[in-house]
Amino acid sequence: MDKYEKKYIALVLLHVAIGVLIYLIPPISKLYGFSIFILGLYYVIKTRNRNNEVLIVAAYIVGSEVFLRMTGGNILYEFSKYGVMIFLSLGMYYSGFSKNAVPFWIYLLLLLPGVIIATETLNLKSDLRTSIAFNISGPVCLGVASIYTYNRKILFSQLNNLLLSLGLPIISTTVYLILYTPELKTILVSTSSNPATSGGFGPNQVATVLGIGMFIFFTRLIIASKTKLLFIINLIILFNIVYRGLVTFSRGGMLTGFVMIALFLIMLYKDVSSYARSRLYILFVFMLVAFVLTWLYTSSQTGGLIDKRYANKDATGRMKESQFTGREDIWNSEIAAFEDHPVFGAGVAKGLEIRELATGGLIVVSHNEITRTLAEHGTMGIIALLIVFFTPFFLYLDNKQNIFIFCFLIFWLMTINHAAMRIAAPAFVYSLSLLKVYMDEETPIHRE
Repeated sequence: MDKYEKKYIALVLLHVAIGVLIYLIPPISKLYGFSIFILGLYYVIKTRNRNNEVLIVAAYIVGSEVFLRMTGGNILYEFSKYGVMIFLSLGMYYSGFSKNAVPFWIYLLLLLPGVIIATETLNLKSDLRTSIAFNISGPVCLGVASIYTYNRKILFSQLNNLLLSLGLPIISTTVYLILYTPELKTILVSTSSNPATSGGFGPNQVATVLGIGMFIFFTRLIIASKTKLLFIINLIILFNIVYRGLVTFSRGGMLTGFVMIALFLIMLYKDVSSYARSRLYILFVFMLVAFVLTWLYTSSQTGGLIDKRYANKDATGRMKESQFTGREDIWNSEIAAFEDHPVFGAGVAKGLEIRELATGGLIVVSHNEITRTLAEHGTMGIIALLIVFFTPFFLYLDNKQNIFIFCFLIFWLMTINHAAMRIAAPAFVYSLSLLKVYMDEETPIHRE
């Protein structure tokens, strides 16, 4: 066993232990949350961000966010988004940023009118600062992260380490879920998303991080499992993440993970030699069989309810009237708000107030960042979204070695359609699509 294997196994076991300890002694979660920030700050200051250490720390913060939320370990509920912004701003202090990152300065400016309008239109019952911060922190986090990563040069090996940093806390999350969840057949009575199988937390957010974890450890199977031992370890991790993700009964995060894997395989197939393609065929068949067996095992453990869930049926097998669990009503209200305020929007957080008034006091939070942006930012929001969507395509013309680029983009796009930007993951993962990736061993030191 070489040094790399020992270090990797030690990291995996450490995060297994973190999941077990926090389950057995919940207050440790607070210590874990504070340690991430303090040790991350020490690490960045000590290294002065010579090798983009802020990205490693920010990735770890993103990967641990949902775990800390479900176990009460976050310093503040929204701390992860602010943590990402703090560390990447510190990275800009040490290492600067590309002068060509103008599109994302414009993106941030386009969000400003919605904030200004909100200060005038939100009613007196709303906590102005909290309401605005809750709705705008995700988009601002995306803007700050993108300014840091725009055309920033990084080795492919460093990008893999960055993704591992994001994935390690997801191992802890998975272990915690295994310990937290009782016998499935005693608690599953419907095909709805189930907090009991999601650590007592929101299944949508849990499935989102498990989906990105599934993608990370699948890619490690392909490109970072140099020995049979590492392959087996990564396969075990992957199996458990997929299984725990499926039994949340939240479809969005898992479907996103599968689409990312499909895009990754397409990009990889396009770039490898004919010999490597033949090996890729074999691996693809093996993984397909493994995923099918995982599904069959999940179906057995859930009494067939998982099959009905993904077929949009209830527990009795009847087709559900809505494919989107009633979220289309929220979309319709936000489209109506956009039509009423087409230029600058109704103002940040105003959409929530409009729905609260229409439902007689029922608080209905938006799950779709696109329609929320239309409602609250108007045409300015449309331009902002177009900047975010098209910029990676333009960068790809001179960034063909970032084989993850469209995987990161699709994660952002699919996640904001079912989970908005409640967590930092879509903002941060999107920003990774803007990195300038090099395959050679010589670390580039000149930044454009």
